Amino acid sequence: MPVVTIRLAGRLTREQKRKVAEEITATLERHAGKPASYTYIAFEELPDENWAIAGKLLDEPD
Repeated sequence: MPVVTIRLAGRLTREQKRKVAEEITATLERHAGKPASYTYIAFEELPDENWAIAGKLLDEPD
């Protein structure tokens, strides 16, 4: 049973999440032979202030 966690800065719309979930599920079914009914996907949306790249928080201005 595949469990996929997508962790990202910011938020996706419900429609974006639906499309991403459909694509990932289809990819696992097509390439790994995993039934769609067994694929679980979790979206973890974190505020920009909780992410840093190169020592700088994403919510800090350039």
